[in-house]
Amino acid sequence: MTEGPALLFRRALMGAGAALAAPLLPAAPAMVSAARAQPAAAPGAVIDITRARTDPIPIAVPDFAGTGDAQRFGRDIARIIQNNLRSSGLFRPVERAAFIQTPEAAAQTPRFQDWRVIGANALTTGRADVQGDRIRVEFRLWDVLPEQQLQGTAFTAPAGNWRRIAHLISDVIYERLLGEKGYFDTRVAYVAESGPRDRRARRLAIMDQDGENHRFLTDGSFQALTPRFHPNAQQIAFMSYFQNQPRVYLFNLDTGRQEVLGNFPGMTLSPRFAPDGRSVVLSAVRGGDANIFLVDLGSRRERQLTSGGGLDVSPSFSPDGAQIVFNSDRGGDQQLYVMDASGGGVRRISFGRGRYATPVWSPRGDLIAFTRFGGGSFAIGVMRPDGSGERILSEGWQMEGPTFAPNGRVMMFYRESPARDSRGGGYASRLASIDIAGFNERQITTPTDASDPAWSPLLA
Repeated sequence: MTEGPALLFRRALMGAGAALAAPLLPAAPAMVSAARAQPAAAPGAVIDITRARTDPIPIAVPDFAGTGDAQRFGRDIARIIQNNLRSSGLFRPVERAAFIQTPEAAAQTPRFQDWRVIGANALTTGRADVQGDRIRVEFRLWDVLPEQQLQGTAFTAPAGNWRRIAHLISDVIYERLLGEKGYFDTRVAYVAESGPRDRRARRLAIMDQDGENHRFLTDGSFQALTPRFHPNAQQIAFMSYFQNQPRVYLFNLDTGRQEVLGNFPGMTLSPRFAPDGRSVVLSAVRGGDANIFLVDLGSRRERQLTSGGGLDVSPSFSPDGAQIVFNSDRGGDQQLYVMDASGGGVRRISFGRGRYATPVWSPRGDLIAFTRFGGGSFAIGVMRPDGSGERILSEGWQMEGPTFAPNGRVMMFYRESPARDSRGGGYASRLASIDIAGFNERQITTPTDASDPAWSPLLA
């Protein structure tokens, strides 16, 4: 593919769609209540993540006990927990064929020697009970070597929301054993792509972080790009080509209502919410320049943050809201810059070989992720906010759009494969995830081609 003069406009300047159609609403996350199961959690068993990357924690996850429908829920919940932990690259679930003690017996009283002998350092046990249209799931986490309970929690929710319970339990295990918040009870919004490459339909879609509970939010009658979550995870800002006008819209996941943001005369693009959720930072094109504006969501007042010649786009707040990173060609080449949230104190932070785009600040505040391109190749990398410590995590023919999980330990992006011929045969666009240390890159399964992922905050 020939590199355009500005990667940031590659998708923003694509063809547009027709009429705004009724959105297709996702099921909102149902409430899940949690209660401590007795006895209370004991201290200990926090393992350094760096160590877990090289030596994943061996953990046994037998089916949760139960009878009737509860038995099926218990089996499926355990499978999701096992898959979540394995996908992180930090846990090594013990093969079920090696289990000696039955799930029912382990839920009563674990026989620790049976789990030690098969190499498990950690063990989960639990029980599921269906009560009318609700489900109660009790789980316990055990440190096998000292024969100590680390955690005991019970969750209650509508039975149809059993998958969220599995994700919540996965987060509890992750945090209890690694000492940091998990990221399993989250969703990912992205752009679902279909059709010939020169006439792609692009619509908003949303799914759980493991690819399940997939829903299309729009029907493809207009192009939709760059979705970004509100801090409450119930609203998305995105770029739409409704009526052939490229503008930033807000999409309410509860109601399906969409509304244009701001009263700008030209194109608006690359929106992102402020950490407090009260405003959106975006780029607006006037004449041949693009500048960064802040739009207050209450008053809808606009404040211009950058000015002068060039293209200033892809702004992203630091988690404390004090700074904004963006990319600009103001110096003659596309590079990353950081400024104060007021628009002052602009300084360049990228100095590597090539051009830089799509910066996003880590929720931890310690890293900025980016796309770097040049010499016919693309790369996803990270650097510190002052520009030091640049590291490339993955390279390839074309990849873009990094987004952080809410714990800042994992990123998602999209990777394209080249077409075999002029008609676009063989072309594909897929989501992928990778640890910020550059290991455990995995493809994320979606029902269509996919691009522009956005990882939600934790739902609970």
